[in-house]
Amino acid sequence: MKKLLTLAVAMLIGSTAIAQELDFKLDNWYPQTKQAKDLFEPKKDTVTEFEKVKVHIGGAFALQFQAIQHENKANEVLNADGVNLNQLYDIGNNFNLATANLDLNVELYDGVNLHLRTFLSSRHHNEAYVKGGYLQIDKLDFIKKDFLKGIMDYSTIKFGHNEINYGDAHFRRSDNANTMTNPFVGNLLMDAYATLVFAEVYYQRDGWLGMAGVTNGRLNQTANGGTSPSLYAKVGYDKQLTEDLRVRLTGSIYNTAESKRTDFYDGDRAGSRYYFVMENTLASSSSNFRSGQINPGLSHKLTAIMINPFLKYQGLEFFGVYENAKGRAVSETDRRTFNQYSAELLYRFGKTENYYFGGRYNQVKGEMPDGDKIDVSRFNIGGGWFMTNNIMVKLEYVNQKYKGYNPNSIYHGGKFSGFVAEAVIAF
Repeated sequence: MKKLLTLAVAMLIGSTAIAQELDFKLDNWYPQTKQAKDLFEPKKDTVTEFEKVKVHIGGAFALQFQAIQHENKANEVLNADGVNLNQLYDIGNNFNLATANLDLNVELYDGVNLHLRTFLSSRHHNEAYVKGGYLQIDKLDFIKKDFLKGIMDYSTIKFGHNEINYGDAHFRRSDNANTMTNPFVGNLLMDAYATLVFAEVYYQRDGWLGMAGVTNGRLNQTANGGTSPSLYAKVGYDKQLTEDLRVRLTGSIYNTAESKRTDFYDGDRAGSRYYFVMENTLASSSSNFRSGQINPGLSHKLTAIMINPFLKYQGLEFFGVYENAKGRAVSETDRRTFNQYSAELLYRFGKTENYYFGGRYNQVKGEMPDGDKIDVSRFNIGGGWFMTNNIMVKLEYVNQKYKGYNPNSIYHGGKFSGFVAEAVIAF
């Protein structure tokens, strides 16, 4: 009851804010409505308007209906209570937990903006909690009018505790209730997404992009010591070459020299969009919240690269992922390698591209800490409809298969498939 009341109040406040600030738009900012569907880093614009401190209260709400079946061929493995740990959960067909976000976007000064996102309801947590936030600086006029203007006309500084800008896949993923930018329901199998303490510097000019960042690689700042800074960077080119053709290509790298734990592939605190798939009968929504995802266990001495091509010709759209990650767990001595591939092809149509359909193939190969050389693949096909700029519905068919796991693993001979429908409101 308390959570429902919180959600109702948030919706009321958010709608009131929209009514009062109908024309309010933050400069050099990333929207979370339909306008964000093909966006990556916000474009740098030197023309800004500032009158006074303004606060925009926004949010997002998402709900899925899941009809998925799963199976495996694993050996029976009993715990102390005689429960078979490889007996799969009886999923059934039903609605998932409704998720909700609350956003605060603040124009603090000319060229200085603040973002804060709170998860009001998520699969992992029953209580509201802060996902993260950051300060974005596009001008240094708070030091002196036009201070370093020649540099800041093309530069941006960001720092805070939020998702870092490694690769382009995180721009097209679902972030708890904010699913507008994801054409499908699930995120990538190996999800390089984490909310970390970070600082980033950008330079954008004539379609070229350069970014350098630093982080301690940790979600939980109270973890054990023994950590060196993790460095990451991105370079790329993004240009609307003709009225019909847009081309983007980026490469990113992330490197952790020394860390007892880096929350890089297991940092999504909201959880998977596929509930209870390939989980045992003891599963709970909060403890098994990454169902269907692959965590390679590369928490130490990690080096990862990601290459992302993006092509859009009229309504036809392609987005690709190649990722190579090398690292190990703290208890291991040798580094292991994982590779991830993803190809996504969409066709958007309608007067304002309100409709789309397409497919995505995603594969992960690598060696797990127990020596299993796994090969996991997922295929999605589906479509969606932007009913308005703030309301979206989508339907997908998903099929995921597990190979290479030993007979005592719950994933041995595992697979799941079925349909998921999702509705989202974002403002």
